[in-house]
Amino acid sequence: MSKRKTYQLLFFIKRKKLLKSGKAKVFLRISINNQSKELALPCEVDPEFWNSEIAGASGNTKEAKQVNEFIHITKFRIQEIVNEIELEKEGFEPELIRNKYLGIEPIVRTVLGIFKEHNDKVKILIGHGYSNGTYKGYMVTYNHIANFIHWKYRKEDLPLQSVNHEFITDFEVYLKSINKCQQNTASKNIKNFKKIIMIALSNDWIVKNPFAHIKLKWEKKEREFLSEPELERLINKKFEIHRLEAVKDCFIFACFTGLAHSDLAKLNPENIIIGIDNKKWININRQKTNQSSRIPLLPHALKIIEKYKDHPEVVNNGKLLPVLSNQKMNAYLKEIADLCRIRKPLTSHIARHTFATTVTLNNDVPIESVSKMLGHKSLAMTKIYAKLLDKKVSRDMDLISKKYI
Repeated sequence: MSKRKTYQLLFFIKRKKLLKSGKAKVFLRISINNQSKELALPCEVDPEFWNSEIAGASGNTKEAKQVNEFIHITKFRIQEIVNEIELEKEGFEPELIRNKYLGIEPIVRTVLGIFKEHNDKVKILIGHGYSNGTYKGYMVTYNHIANFIHWKYRKEDLPLQSVNHEFITDFEVYLKSINKCQQNTASKNIKNFKKIIMIALSNDWIVKNPFAHIKLKWEKKEREFLSEPELERLINKKFEIHRLEAVKDCFIFACFTGLAHSDLAKLNPENIIIGIDNKKWININRQKTNQSSRIPLLPHALKIIEKYKDHPEVVNNGKLLPVLSNQKMNAYLKEIADLCRIRKPLTSHIARHTFATTVTLNNDVPIESVSKMLGHKSLAMTKIYAKLLDKKVSRDMDLISKKYI
């Protein structure tokens, strides 16, 4: 161990909890720093002869000698256990010493073991505070950790105590070199793993925080969105292949509502309400944040709903639109982008950014309103999406120029 911890032993009796015979059980308290554990010893003493100052029995009676001899043997056995723990580099904790003394096999918690327990709980809670995307993200990190352990240590798993500063920094090197991960992808995986370690720390499964001196690095990336000409080009493009046309329309619907794919996929007629202006609105709780999102439906969005109201998939599944899986939708969107001469990767994220910038902020919708429609918890989250486009800057500056003619 890098730093030796000292321990203290206290033998005592509980005078208010005597046995039927009138004698008292001898207890042992093992203390290390601010942690302690007690255990009852198979030893009894007449409370009249117990001396708290010497933590033993006073007098030369046979009973007193037996009690003191047992205490002496116990101290010797505890010292043996401490030596074993230090030699084996195990966690030096009162509970471990007590369990070894009692012959109780300790629960061996492993890195992948507690990670799997966490992921299993997240899976159960999908739709109740967690999204399927979040679960998949943790599973990706789990697989990275498993592969890293096999790559570096040639083992299937490791004890939780093996995670230290070196483990984490080597994991980052592995992600960037062997897995070819970009900085933000590597940081995302390390952040996911950090949550697992924080759970272990909170449960006292580990004593030291291996992330204490780890600072995650993030590269600032510009979030892409469609310009007005690109959006118009997409709207005006008609496809004879029905599947491409439906995917295009679902994407455009997202551009005019700001809905993420997971929210778009679960939309049903019950999510359409009549708003305060007597017009149709979307009312939905975002799957990712469970935040309420109310969005007035713009003409383009209303036309798309009307267009697909009798579509077989919509009718049979009770949905609002024929939304494919995110993976299939992205595959079709790549083809659509090529056919529309759009050099940007069309994804549900691009649609959401387009709503926040081109459709709303660029048309003078206040950022507070945009934040509410996006279902964000705070305005700071919306500012990530907020893009002040050249057109708006020009329009704003034109107002000033007219003032100073």
